[in-house]
Amino acid sequence: MFNKNNPIANRYEFVLLFDVENGNPNGDPDAGNMPRIDPETGLGLVTDVCLKRKIRNYVSIAKGSEDGYDIYVQEGAVLNEQHLKAYKAVGIEPDTKNKRLPSDKDKAEQIIDFMCKHFYDIRTFGAVMTTEVNCGQLRGPVQINFARSIDPVVQQEVTITRMAVTNIKDMEKERSMGRKYIIPYGLYRVEGFVSANFAKKTGFSSSDLELLWEALINMFDHDRSAARGKMESRKLFIFQHSSMLGNAPAHKLFDCIKVNRVDPSTPPRFFTDYEVVVEKESIPDGVTLIERL
Repeated sequence: MFNKNNPIANRYEFVLLFDVENGNPNGDPDAGNMPRIDPETGLGLVTDVCLKRKIRNYVSIAKGSEDGYDIYVQEGAVLNEQHLKAYKAVGIEPDTKNKRLPSDKDKAEQIIDFMCKHFYDIRTFGAVMTTEVNCGQLRGPVQINFARSIDPVVQQEVTITRMAVTNIKDMEKERSMGRKYIIPYGLYRVEGFVSANFAKKTGFSSSDLELLWEALINMFDHDRSAARGKMESRKLFIFQHSSMLGNAPAHKLFDCIKVNRVDPSTPPRFFTDYEVVVEKESIPDGVTLIERL
């Protein structure tokens, strides 16, 4: 719950391993919704936006009925209507002509604080709220990279049939044909960052942080669909620094997590086809490794 005077006091980095079996983890609408890949390496990609959507959806399910856990960016949301809630709470009218925050700094801060207090994803990821009804701009403490598969993935186009037809004029066809795109198997790795410095600005608290870890572990269990196949979070590694500024560069911590193929001569089809190695001896002083899953 929002408490601007009680933000997290430590820096964190994390590594999440998740996999997909016979599914499309993140289709590209500019490529017929085929699974995203890096064209130079053949490695599969999942965007940060896709993963944030799943986190938002999990929080909405788990905490949607509680105050302070509304979701700002959600399906069907009208952002200006979200912003008007803050102005109504403060008791002033927005300057829609100039699209500016109130000139009174105290009022402007109250509006931004309202948005942080009521919307979990603003506290977490920040938001650009500079629309006609201006609520400011915040950089969130949690930032997530694109996920990338450990090995190149194969994009498969699978033909499917439907016994029903769309129009009565097609009755004689008996069935209609369709296609879906899948990856037979892919193990993905995503890295993320949690800044205690930016948490001070949004009020991102330890309970918000725990909810983030919970969402990363469980988000695929509440996002099932025929297109996505079987997706699971497999391992979550959390690096907790003993200070706000941190005790080691992020890349050195990420390098401590190695993912290797057990048998490189055969294509991977299961998580057990990989070995996850944690080089604990390489973790610098002042950093604690927390393993989930």
